[in-house]
Amino acid sequence: MGAVATTFAIEVPAYATDAARDAATADEYVDVQLLSITDLHGYLQAAPGGHSVIYGNGGRSYTVGGVAHLAAHLERLRAGRRNSIFFSPGDLFSGWEFDAGAFADEPTIEALNRMGLDFATAGNHEFDKSPDMIRRHMEQGVPFPVKGRDTSFTDSSGRRFAGARFRYYSANTVWAGSERTVLPPYNIEWVTARDGRRLPIGFIHLTALGFESFPASFQPGLSTLDEVATADRYAALLKKRGVHAIVLSMHDGAIAGADFNSGSDPSGPALDLALRVSPDIDVIVTGHWHTRFNMMVPDPNGVPRPFVEAGCYGQLVNEISLRLDPSTGKVVRGLTVSTNHANTRDITPHPELAEVARYWAGQAAGRERSRIGRQTGSFLRTRNGAGESTMGDLAADWALWAGRQPSDPTDNGNIHPNVPAELAVIAVAPRIGQTVIAGDLVHDTSSNGAVTFGQAWQAVGFGDPIVGAWVTGKQIHDALEEQWSLGPSGELRFAPLAVSHNVRYSFDARGPVGDRVSPADVLVGGERLDLARSYRLAAPSYTFLASDGYPALSRFREPYRHQRDFESFVAFVRDRQVLSPLPLDRVTVRNATPHGSGTVIDPPAYLLNGDIPVPRPEAALLSAGGPAGNRRAANGFRPPC
Repeated sequence: MGAVATTFAIEVPAYATDAARDAATADEYVDVQLLSITDLHGYLQAAPGGHSVIYGNGGRSYTVGGVAHLAAHLERLRAGRRNSIFFSPGDLFSGWEFDAGAFADEPTIEALNRMGLDFATAGNHEFDKSPDMIRRHMEQGVPFPVKGRDTSFTDSSGRRFAGARFRYYSANTVWAGSERTVLPPYNIEWVTARDGRRLPIGFIHLTALGFESFPASFQPGLSTLDEVATADRYAALLKKRGVHAIVLSMHDGAIAGADFNSGSDPSGPALDLALRVSPDIDVIVTGHWHTRFNMMVPDPNGVPRPFVEAGCYGQLVNEISLRLDPSTGKVVRGLTVSTNHANTRDITPHPELAEVARYWAGQAAGRERSRIGRQTGSFLRTRNGAGESTMGDLAADWALWAGRQPSDPTDNGNIHPNVPAELAVIAVAPRIGQTVIAGDLVHDTSSNGAVTFGQAWQAVGFGDPIVGAWVTGKQIHDALEEQWSLGPSGELRFAPLAVSHNVRYSFDARGPVGDRVSPADVLVGGERLDLARSYRLAAPSYTFLASDGYPALSRFREPYRHQRDFESFVAFVRDRQVLSPLPLDRVTVRNATPHGSGTVIDPPAYLLNGDIPVPRPEAALLSAGGPAGNRRAANGFRPPC
């Protein structure tokens, strides 16, 4: 299939046929411009780190990113076009930039409103909080839950957040156990011919298959339907309604080479779909994989159609020019042209969007400095011989607190009861993947130990929720044993788990791997661990999904999703008000020897261009084990999203 698709990877721009080179002169047809961006992730200021330089158009490099420049490029591209539609295949919010994330992603919505986004597909990260967060807060502006503290901030115009002036869609995201969609499955837009006649264009929307089991967007109350069958179903429905021009906007992707304006050797789930999905679909716009390509692929009848992805973090704008037959409303496929435009920073930024970006940067700086609690001593990641640290213990206590929080009426993505957690674990130096602990909380004597919003936000979290679930005592014991493994050369490796304050256990430093912890030496709430009993455990979704290398816990039952880690840890500090380091006495070592605990292998740093760290959420997924919440391309590439 890759070889077939490569045949249609055409130079800049991508032309469906040679006739498309002269499409601009085909005045007898209705000209329609489709503009799209994808996977912005709240990066208002610029594309982060190494993502700020991309290559295309035969190897040229471009410095890209930022909504102010994006708006200027959009204004230029729209000029003189009667029928222009601006949309996105998803992951616009769930901000990974502090400026957006610290304000519940509302800055992203303000920027998109001002850029005139018409509609969007819901990506997996749009579900990082709850379905109601999309519908009631992001779309309608309902506070979730406390105005001015958690959401509903004052925007750059001085008004309270009122929601998006565009809608979200998904045809294959349904409530668990049903085929009832969470969001509308499709929308119909209307364009006008020269004589005033109105013609419909249908847009079908797909969200990444299985996203409800991704670590960040873990939603037990949702499920996803097969992508091809869903797209075919709605293509047939639209055609029956008299819509003969159809676009598929899908938050699932592929990889097709390094040049953003061509495609080579493509593979991935979106390509598999593109070669199979109904020939009534005229355009396929993808996202989710953070890749960049622009090409034509054949539909099942051998007729070429655009197949594109426009990178991430505001790197590109994809432009597809369609010609519609004014009498039938059908796309004249042979005249289709597609181009990926770099969002270069060498043009004058749009003044309105530049002000939006400046405003939220200033608001973020103020919020970062705001005091939310106090600490009486430092919490450090430095571990003792048992693998215990003050920062690890604090994180485990936060996880237990989070797993005991009452049900949040604004979180409607759960299906199981909210049972308070009995204990918690946090991977402080996991076997694989990343730790949720990002930094230390160092005591500042000059401020009398003040803990600021920024310190708490940056110390713990990469965007995943704490989950409470049932596991057996045997699973807990087995997970403790999984802290030790043998490396390629037989060396003993140690991947310590921090445990909450109500847990005590010891391990035998001379014991073999798999037999270092006696169940009799594990106490939960002062009682010996019962291997046959079920316990309510709190941990990050990442851990339950075996993304950090403790598969014993992956056989969990009746999960309940709590708040996302960034916000949850801030809420924990606010609730506690005073944080005091506790003695490191939760784990003891029997028969201690100099190397009896094993060598701790800290998670690797993921870098772009050799020396620039990638965003932590990306690193977490790139290094994850288990299902990791993403399908791979044929060459093993895993999307960092």
